[in-house]
Amino acid sequence: MVTFKQLEALYWIAMLGSFSEAAAKLHASQSAISKRVQELELQFKTELFDRSHRSARLTEKGEEMLLFAKNMLEQRDMAIEQFSRPEAVERSIRIGVTELTAMTWLPRLVERLQQSYPALVIEPDVDMGLSLREKLTKDQTDIILVPGGLNDSTLIAKPLAKVENVWMCKPGFLGRKKTMHLQELASNRLLIQGEMSGTGSEYSRWLRSLNVEPENILVCNNLIALLALTVSGLGVSYLPRECLRQMTMTGMLEVVDVKPSLPAVKYVALCKKEHRSALFASIIELAQECCDFTLMFQSGK
Repeated sequence: MVTFKQLEALYWIAMLGSFSEAAAKLHASQSAISKRVQELELQFKTELFDRSHRSARLTEKGEEMLLFAKNMLEQRDMAIEQFSRPEAVERSIRIGVTELTAMTWLPRLVERLQQSYPALVIEPDVDMGLSLREKLTKDQTDIILVPGGLNDSTLIAKPLAKVENVWMCKPGFLGRKKTMHLQELASNRLLIQGEMSGTGSEYSRWLRSLNVEPENILVCNNLIALLALTVSGLGVSYLPRECLRQMTMTGMLEVVDVKPSLPAVKYVALCKKEHRSALFASIIELAQECCDFTLMFQSGK
């Protein structure tokens, strides 16, 4: 008889690319994972993995079994969500977030989820926006909370909030001048996020639309590092106004009044349409309630 444990083993080996990573994901030993696969192969008298390769590669029949396993596991999860009380929903949820969310309201969301679904295992994945979108399409994460844009008919998108970014620098970096046109600002070194960042990608397109092509740039995809570089006086960067207000009030940073102003960045919650469920809808609703980009390191309480 085929068991869900056997199907989970097959599914996660295929998703993660190795028996060892699947074992870690399922909190089991590698030998236990191997045994579950062997049991499946014995039942169907066919090899599911091509063992001539170092990596875990499915055979043709293994690919067919993977589709079956994916469907069965999804049906199981839907049944659990539909017919169980919230406190009885026992599964893992992978939530992808950007650094800004991790640094602001993620603790509040995790606490609310734990209150509503005590048996839910929450696995936050902090990464850049475009990387998270790729992981979502590959079923490597379940829900992502990212800067919006890039319409995709295969995804469900729910609005969260807007983030107001402004140009900031170390006090005195631009001399006494605190108001300037964007073209003038671009003559200074700009510290920007790369194209894999949702915010970086949106602002790069915005600058190009205004025919602004700064030549002296330093690209950094890590928000903490970008903030440190700006505080150290290495350039001017776009940073979220509200959650860094304390740093501007204490004189660590100063806001530069630039015309035209940076457009606000819209954040959305995304999940695949094929995975829509009552649980996912509830998680996204809680994300909408918790979403608050105005304070750094918010308490979960």
